[in-house]
Amino acid sequence: MNSPFPGGAPFPLPGRLAALRGALIVSVQADDGSPLREVTHIVALSRAALLGGAAALRLRSPGDIRAVRAVTDVPVIGLTKQAQPDSPVYITATPAEVTAVAQAGADVVAFDGTDLPRPHPVAALVAAAHAAGALAMADISTLDEARAAYAAGADIVGTTMSGYTPHSPQQPGPDFALMRALHAGGLPFIAEGRLNSPELAAQALATGAHAVVVGSAITRPDHVTRWFAAALRGP
Repeated sequence: MNSPFPGGAPFPLPGRLAALRGALIVSVQADDGSPLREVTHIVALSRAALLGGAAALRLRSPGDIRAVRAVTDVPVIGLTKQAQPDSPVYITATPAEVTAVAQAGADVVAFDGTDLPRPHPVAALVAAAHAAGALAMADISTLDEARAAYAAGADIVGTTMSGYTPHSPQQPGPDFALMRALHAGGLPFIAEGRLNSPELAAQALATGAHAVVVGSAITRPDHVTRWFAAALRGP
């Protein structure tokens, strides 16, 4: 496999990430306005996910991270979702947000690593994560963004943003083409995005993902209910 780094050296994942090889990571998030947005519900959903076999969790706010960290020591990928002035980037967009997430107890800080107009460069977010003692995960939507994120010092990338940028494929299913390209390029990645069945999650792992994140299909019953309701309504 080709290395993304000069000299062809293999890419070494840090120990906390290396230990998640083949793991299921459950994203426990609830939209603002959801009955499940209360932190007590986030903790309960996290505990249920761990009971079912999740090896790590992905959580969206310092408050959620602190509350969940109080009941488990499994790896946590943390982030924020906050609208920014003059930028479409909203996943952990500033060094201050990165620091807050890390200080709340996240092992890994996830942030938008796309080419969208952004208030701070990816390298500044990576530096903030590392300065706070956390690893840095860039949520990307293309192969070029993944390469740029690794060049900026990211520890891992995730396919989270594919379909959420205008320059990535707009499709109902997972972006397996991106996963294949990352794997072929020797770029370790965590698969995330529209992996809404066990079969799709297993396919992502077989496509070369280091680990797999599943969210809505496990922890957002309102979203799952909409899928069923839409199917019953028909075309």
